[in-house]
Amino acid sequence: MSKEKTKKENPQETSEEIETAEAVEEVKEESAEEKLQAELENQKDMYLRLRAEYDNYRKRTQQEKLNIYADATAKAVEELLPLADSLVAAMNSQTAEADTKGIELISNQLFACLDKLNVKAFGEVGDEFNPEIHNAVSMTENPDLEKNAVAAVFQKGFKIGDKVIRPAMVVVANCN
Repeated sequence: MSKEKTKKENPQETSEEIETAEAVEEVKEESAEEKLQAELENQKDMYLRLRAEYDNYRKRTQQEKLNIYADATAKAVEELLPLADSLVAAMNSQTAEADTKGIELISNQLFACLDKLNVKAFGEVGDEFNPEIHNAVSMTENPDLEKNAVAAVFQKGFKIGDKVIRPAMVVVANCN
C-alpha cells in the first residue's frame, strides 16, 4: 500500500519512470533492429559472394570443356596429318603399280591412326546381326550362314569404347 501512496503523492515521478522504461524499451528495440539489419547485410554479402563464386566456377568449367574439345581435335588432326601427306605423295606418283601400292599403304596408315585414337572398326561377314551397331539395308538367304548373321558388309562401322560413331551397313542372312 505504501507504493500506491507514493504514486498518488508524486505522480510526476511515476510518469518519468514510465518514460524512462519506454526509452529503454525503444533502445532495446533499436539495437535488436540494428542486429537484424546487420545480420541481413551479412547474409546478403555471403549470398552475393557465393553467387559470384558459382558464376566463376561455371565459366571456368565451360572454358575447360572447350579446351578439352580443342585438345582432342588437335590430337585427332595430328594423327591424321601423315595420312594427308601420303595422299599428296600418291597423287604425285605417275605409275599404276605405285598407285595400288600407295593406296594400300594409305589404308594401313589410316587404320593405324584410328587405332591410336582408340577407334575400332567392326562389321565382318559372319558376325551376329545387332540392330544397335548394324544398319541392315537388305536381307538374303544363305545356307552357309547362321540365322541373323551378317552376309555382306557395304560399309564398316566404327566405335570408341561402347560409343558407336557410325553403324556398319550390312546385309543380313536368313532372317525368317
